[in-house]
Amino acid sequence: MAAYRADDDYDYLFKVVLIGDSGVGKSNLLSRFTKNEFSLESKSTIGVEFATRSIRVDDKIVKAQIWDTAGQERYRAITSAYYRGAVGALLVYDVTRHVTFENVERWLKELRDHTDSNIVIMLVGNKADLRHLRAVSTEDAKAFAERESTFFMETSALESMNVENSFTEVLTQIYRVVSRKALDVGDDPVALPKGQTINVGSKDDVSAVKKMAVDIAPSSPPLAVTASSAHHFGHH
Repeated sequence: MAAYRADDDYDYLFKVVLIGDSGVGKSNLLSRFTKNEFSLESKSTIGVEFATRSIRVDDKIVKAQIWDTAGQERYRAITSAYYRGAVGALLVYDVTRHVTFENVERWLKELRDHTDSNIVIMLVGNKADLRHLRAVSTEDAKAFAERESTFFMETSALESMNVENSFTEVLTQIYRVVSRKALDVGDDPVALPKGQTINVGSKDDVSAVKKMAVDIAPSSPPLAVTASSAHHFGHH
């Protein structure tokens, strides 16, 4: 990895959320990606926390703001705020606990209920290092991902397998979409101010004509995306 500029110097800021049942390893995936750490004594996350990390995509610095919350039902009250503005999501299950895979469908519905339909989603089967305890086949998960038009990857936060790849793929896909959008409406991404926050907008903003706001300044009008270009967003 190349050395990056100061932490507050970036070209794009993308909000990515981690969702899935409690205990599937969301916090360890986050700490492995952002700090290269893993804790066997990982406790359930209380409330919400987020961490950041910047990566280079092409010649741009993309800063990820990755949000993590506990999967227990009692935290559902934070749902709307948690999902608001997210342009990417990692939907995590534990390959050794089939019930966590069964709940993926419910998590996916909740995610889609609270975000723009074009959000980039990666289905993640974590704890793939526990081969002798596997309860969810790769084939079943892959079939689900194809059916739901999401990306899919199996990971091990413990062994650091595919953790980098899963986050980087989501961020790269978001970046590709944003770059295309800027070109579609006649703007060169290079000409846009540094430090902009890319925001797909809340569900209330989404009509038959999909649009994506580029929040440059509170007083600036959002950058509209035409319906003809909007269908390119996401993975089909």
